[in-house]
Amino acid sequence: MYDVITIGDAMIAFDPSSQGPLRFVDTFKRKVGGAEFNFAIGCARLGLKTSWVSRLGNDEFGRYIYNFARGEGIDVSEVKFVDNYPTSVYFKEVMADGSGSSHYYRSESPTLTLTAENLSELVFKNAKVLHISGVFPAITKKNIQIITQAIQYAKKHQVKISLDPNIRLKLWSKAEARETLLKWMPAVDYLLIGIDEAEIIFGTRQTDELIKQAQHYGVSHLFIKRGEDGAAIWHNDSYIEIPAVRSRAVVDTVGAGDGFGVGAIYGLIHNWNINDILQFANTIGSMVVSVQGDNEGLPYLEDVMLKMGNKEKVDR
Repeated sequence: MYDVITIGDAMIAFDPSSQGPLRFVDTFKRKVGGAEFNFAIGCARLGLKTSWVSRLGNDEFGRYIYNFARGEGIDVSEVKFVDNYPTSVYFKEVMADGSGSSHYYRSESPTLTLTAENLSELVFKNAKVLHISGVFPAITKKNIQIITQAIQYAKKHQVKISLDPNIRLKLWSKAEARETLLKWMPAVDYLLIGIDEAEIIFGTRQTDELIKQAQHYGVSHLFIKRGEDGAAIWHNDSYIEIPAVRSRAVVDTVGAGDGFGVGAIYGLIHNWNINDILQFANTIGSMVVSVQGDNEGLPYLEDVMLKMGNKEKVDR
C-alpha cells in the first residue's frame, strides 16, 4: 500500500556557491531537484510510503538520482533508465534576499519516453493519494495525457487526488495552464493553491470566490498559500486562517510550497483536524526556507514535532 504516488522528472541541480547573477558565479554544488521529486522526498522523510513514477537517463547523473531516491526510502519500481536521453540539469541563481530563479537544460528529457500506456494500474490499486503538480504537464503536451490517465486510474480505485498548480510561466502560458488545470479540477479532492495561481485559474484573488469555486468543482479541502502572509484552509464550511511561521533566516525560498504541500497531505492521510493540518504544513514551509537547496530543508517528522513542541503525533 502506497500513501502517495507522484509523477514527474528529476534533475541534477547545480547550486551556486555564492549569491548574485549567475554570470558572476564560478563554482557550483551538485544536488538533485524537480518539483514532483522534491514532493516525494518530503513525503518519504515524514514516513509516508511514497511511489515516484519517472524516467532517467542511462548515465552517471541518472544513476546518482536513482540511488539518492532509494536512499530517501522512495519506491522506484516505476522508474526506468533510458538510453540516448541525457538526464536533465539546471542551474540555480540565488540572490541575497533568498529569492532566486532557475535555468533549465532539459530539451531532451528522459521523461519524453514516458507515455500514458507505461503507467501501471496496479500501482494505483494500492494507494491513498495521487499528487499532481502543474510542472510536469507544462513541460510537453504529451505529459497532459499521462496525468489524465493517472487521474482515471486513481478515480477508478478511489484514490484521493491532490493538486498543486505550481504554475511556471516559463513552461506554458496562463491560458494553457488554466485550460489544463480546470479540465482536471472536477477530479481534485485536495487543492493547494497560491493567490497568484488562483487569479490565473479562477480569475480571482478573493477568498470567498475561491471557496465558491472549490464547492463548484467538488474540492473537499482548499488550501490557500499566501507566502509571508500565512495560509488558510477551507473544509466543510469551516475556514481557518493563520499567519506565517517566521523563520530566523530566509536563505532560499525554493521548495517552501512543496514543503507546505507535504505537510498538508501528511495531515490529511492521518485524519487530523484542519487546524492541526494547517499548523503542521505552515511549520514545514517555514523550515524549508531556512536551508539552501531544493529539498535539503525538507524535515523529518521528529524535527517538525520538536519545532512545534508536540511529540504526541509522531506516528511512523
